[in-house]
Amino acid sequence: MRVLRFLLVLALVAPAWAGVIEDVREALASNSFTAADIYLKAYRTKNGVTPDYVEAYSWMARTALNNRDYDQASGYAKQTESLALEQIKQHPLDSEPHLPIALGAAIEVESQTLAAKGQHEQAIAVLRTALRTYGDTSMRARLQKNLNLLSFDGRLAPALKSDQFLGSKPPALGQLKGSPVLLFFWAHWCGDCKAEAPIITKLRAEYASKGLTVLGPTRLYGYTAQVEHAAPADELAYIDAVRQRFYGGLLDMPVPISKYNFDTYGASTTPTLVLVDRAGKVAMYHPGALPYEELKAEIEKVVAR
Repeated sequence: MRVLRFLLVLALVAPAWAGVIEDVREALASNSFTAADIYLKAYRTKNGVTPDYVEAYSWMARTALNNRDYDQASGYAKQTESLALEQIKQHPLDSEPHLPIALGAAIEVESQTLAAKGQHEQAIAVLRTALRTYGDTSMRARLQKNLNLLSFDGRLAPALKSDQFLGSKPPALGQLKGSPVLLFFWAHWCGDCKAEAPIITKLRAEYASKGLTVLGPTRLYGYTAQVEHAAPADELAYIDAVRQRFYGGLLDMPVPISKYNFDTYGASTTPTLVLVDRAGKVAMYHPGALPYEELKAEIEKVVAR
């Protein structure tokens, strides 16, 4: 009771309009759903349901999923989706950043919860339905990522668009059949990508004799570190400067530049690492960085086949 009273006072004293997303995430980082719920209720009493509130609420679903409390996660996900759909009636989905994040999280948690319960086909159906509905929105890559996690292994790797590129001209994936290929999806703003680059440089050198080819798709985001709204030509020049500074061991790596590639491969997380086997099929799909030993083990499996 003493802890609950303290949390109630804290929620009342703290300005409910300031940082509800951060407050909820901080509470959940300590696995305190009680504190998170108090923050949410205090914010809703003062401000009503807003896009910020819906995104904050979505973290309840994500945290429950991480805790493997699948029933709780499903309940929070469905409530998040319901709140988001009500908000969309007032705000177009991509008119501000919070609604697509919240709705994408709700669908992600719903599909992952189904998959964790062994309902694999139902999880895939949820994501395919969502892609049909929201495939033209900013949620596309995130939804595709989740679908790929459930269905990509063993499929022929989709072709990459490479009309625009840096470095040497990217070969088509079809031309690389017979060789293992590592796709390294990166972004100019991504610190984890910069940290992964030396690992990939080292592994490429180790497995070059076994035919390993590395391609590094990236895309334009519409901004740079200095300019909030950058023209495509200016952003391309900035990407090249980042490449020269942070990817010195991979300067000869072909870099196709296309949002299409990111949408197709669901690279909403950077880096995203995809291994393609000698038959041109996806052998590993991993959103996020991998340490040297783990990535080496995956490459070893592919080159040994």
